[in-house]
Amino acid sequence: MDDAHRFRAEIKELIVKELNLEGRDPGSIDDEAPLFGEGLGLDSLDALQLAMSIEERFGVRIPEGEAAKPIFRSVAALADHVVRSKAA
Repeated sequence: MDDAHRFRAEIKELIVKELNLEGRDPGSIDDEAPLFGEGLGLDSLDALQLAMSIEERFGVRIPEGEAAKPIFRSVAALADHVVRSKAA
């Protein structure tokens, strides 16, 4: 399993655990599904919690404000950001 796929799986587990989505199977979260709105339905507080969790878990920085929007588009986008940040 390459880094991007491994990070996607870890991010899904983190989302379920950190955002108290008990009963949700991390494997059922689509890599490309929107995290906000019609996808998982996360809100700005969830985004903040998730950003802190990802920074702590993976040792990468998540920018704030508008710069974070494309990163939080989906699990795939988050995983890609982690891979790029670790490679830099």
